[in-house]
Amino acid sequence: MLFNSLAFLFFFFIISTLYFTMPERFQWKLLLIGSYIFYISWEPGYAILLALLTLFNYYLVLYLGKSRGAGRKRALLLGIVSNAGLLFWFKYLNFFIDSLKGALSHYTLALAFKSPAVSILLPVGISFYTFKILNYIIDVYRGHMEPERKLGLFALYVSFFPQLIAGPIDRAAKLLPQFHEKHGFDYQRVTGGLKLMMWGFFQKLVIADNLSVIVDRVYNNPLQYEGLCLVLATVLFTFQIYCDFSGYSDIAIGIARVFGYQSMINFDRPYFSASIPEFWRRWHISLSSWFRDYLYIPLGGNRVPVPQWYANLLIVFIISGLWHGASWTFIAWGCLHGCFCIASALTSGLRNTTTTALGLNKIPQVHQGLKIMVTFCLVSLAWIFFRANTISDAFYIFSRLFTGWGLSGKGGLSTLFSLISSYRFEFFVGIISVAVMELIHLLQGRGSIGQMLAQRPAYLRWTLYYGALAAILLLGNFGSRQFIYFQF
Repeated sequence: MLFNSLAFLFFFFIISTLYFTMPERFQWKLLLIGSYIFYISWEPGYAILLALLTLFNYYLVLYLGKSRGAGRKRALLLGIVSNAGLLFWFKYLNFFIDSLKGALSHYTLALAFKSPAVSILLPVGISFYTFKILNYIIDVYRGHMEPERKLGLFALYVSFFPQLIAGPIDRAAKLLPQFHEKHGFDYQRVTGGLKLMMWGFFQKLVIADNLSVIVDRVYNNPLQYEGLCLVLATVLFTFQIYCDFSGYSDIAIGIARVFGYQSMINFDRPYFSASIPEFWRRWHISLSSWFRDYLYIPLGGNRVPVPQWYANLLIVFIISGLWHGASWTFIAWGCLHGCFCIASALTSGLRNTTTTALGLNKIPQVHQGLKIMVTFCLVSLAWIFFRANTISDAFYIFSRLFTGWGLSGKGGLSTLFSLISSYRFEFFVGIISVAVMELIHLLQGRGSIGQMLAQRPAYLRWTLYYGALAAILLLGNFGSRQFIYFQF
């Protein structure tokens, strides 16, 4: 049941209507039932796995909460190994087997290694709810929160349908207490949530899904293109993936807000970042902060000798890449971002000296603009590995970005114009909508869109609301395209 489907809109209407017309003590039970119905709509077997995982971790953490000494550490280790192991089984086992076969293919050992690929159906959303469970286990172990005594509320935390498939990965210490609170109907809160949902649908249907047709055409047939066509598809994908995932996050946060729950912000205008480290403080914030708190800091963070600090950065980004998918393309993408962060640290002094020598420090707006442009270009280049179907496709695209520029050929203007003319409607709708979105982001500043609009006259606010709704209905791509992050 995709968010961008009529089935979901009908589901949401029924759930929200029942939610606000029933006694408050039954509201969380309705959300729990609704969350499992939502998950069953994907595959009934998924719900069985989710229920078993919930039961196991519920009783494990109850034991963890009352145990002491070695028993407490054993419970923590069991929780981490069992949940991470289950994720490995479903998501990485075949990748591990194939990679091992490839590594042994040049040796006689390969003849003895005949393990076949295992037929495994990847449960949708498993990476997200596994990390929510791990966060809960670790926080209870650290003493940051008490174990949840009510099985139903813990089950709702794990399965909460706005976040179940692709986050945000809300922390248990922030979300679980909200399930104990009463949430009556509040006009400002509900309409605020609906407006945020509309903004998310605008990003997904009007921008991401329109841009995707050109991106898919090029990236699914990369050998037919080079030069300008590859550059265009890469830049378009940079905005597609942002609008696709940010759109999903805004819809999810908006749904939760309608019901009275506050979710953490997942994106903060990441393409206005002036460095790669800043980009990761603004992009997929719930995941990047998860890796910071539960992997990077426990490894020592930057409070270790410099070589180990660089190693910590690489480890975190490589694992982050692997989290996104069982493919060498994602590992390469994560490794590239790790190298960018290391290069940023290594060249800090040189960049400051160059800035002073060129006098850019005296014109800070120009300097800031240049840093944002460079960061955007680096992020876009890294997205090549994220989007490419294979590692060989990624290297081909990477190596042919600046070849074939001219009037003719696979990367020339004629091929570029032909590509655009084949999808002129989607292209111009997507480009104009991106410009509108970035203008709104520029006016937004570091606050939320809601805060920015609250400072504007009422006629302007409602013009934007009705304009966004009209754009969705008239210009949206209603092909029910799956959200990109659903595959993770």
